[in-house]
Amino acid sequence: MGFKTVEPSSSTTTTLLDDFLKKSNGYAVIDGGLATELERHGANLNDPLWSAKCLIHSPQLITRVHLDYLEAGASIIITASYQATIQGFEAKGLSRQESEALLKKSVEIALEARDIFYGSHTERSSDDFGNERTHQRRPVLVAASIGSYGAYLADGSEYSGDYGDAVTLSTLKDFHRRRVQVLAESGADLIAFETIPNKLEAQAYSEILEEENINVPAWYSFNSKDGVNVVNGDSLLDCASVADKCNKVLAVGINCTPPRFIHGLIQLIKKVTSKPILVYPNSGEMYDPDRKLWVQSAGVSDEDFVSHVNKWREVGASLFGGCCRTTPNTIRAISKILSKGSGAPFQQKESY
Repeated sequence: MGFKTVEPSSSTTTTLLDDFLKKSNGYAVIDGGLATELERHGANLNDPLWSAKCLIHSPQLITRVHLDYLEAGASIIITASYQATIQGFEAKGLSRQESEALLKKSVEIALEARDIFYGSHTERSSDDFGNERTHQRRPVLVAASIGSYGAYLADGSEYSGDYGDAVTLSTLKDFHRRRVQVLAESGADLIAFETIPNKLEAQAYSEILEEENINVPAWYSFNSKDGVNVVNGDSLLDCASVADKCNKVLAVGINCTPPRFIHGLIQLIKKVTSKPILVYPNSGEMYDPDRKLWVQSAGVSDEDFVSHVNKWREVGASLFGGCCRTTPNTIRAISKILSKGSGAPFQQKESY
């Protein structure tokens, strides 16, 4: 399949990210894995709601993880709403009103964490004449996470994208529509459509964004297990083209994908879009949906993970972070390498 040369988008939705990247030396650091960090702090996530369970029972743990990532150098934090759906909350016996309130709460928690971080990092000094000056603080964006329909099913199908013939474009739009509306009105800076496993769901998102005239810009991040296609076998080129054609989408990229595939996937995305490219891979470990656990033997160390970052930047990515099984240590190393260049060493440091 041939693709024409991509011209820069004139969409105003790119302004937020363009301005943000200019203030951040041309790159941005996204946070890392949420669920495993919540578990490290004592949360039990053996539940269909997964990390969204903490919105109900332990929101303070979510705040703590957000702060850990901000302290590690993240400039974009993603809310704990990946597996937070109205349908999922209602299945737990909550009302529609309570379910929508929990979606909003995921953003409120992230905004509060940002305020706490800002409050503890306001630096002041005096000039030669004794006048107090406040230094410019690092800009931070809050991204409201929306996981795929497969994430709601909690059967691992976001890693296969196989929803069956009964799930149509209309099914997906009906499932996601109100959730998108609520999160768009929550105060988040952008919406992160994450771990998109097929073209159909990307198209559903685009149609919702247009039909509901959503004014909050979005990013699309797909997942791949072969370095060429998204996980259900659809061409990544076709999927990225869906994102490129939607004026509401400000960036497109890859998440929850082994690091070894990222370099080639960036090159593919560049063929069909001029929008900023984001990458936040998983640790390289494989998820076993039957046992509901990660197979550690397939993973890579933090040192190996971050050794790729400058290469990803050179080939065209501008936003970098981590997904499942990455930690504040990973994000700290990414931030350090991007700020100092390829010669920056990786140093293990415990996060608090």
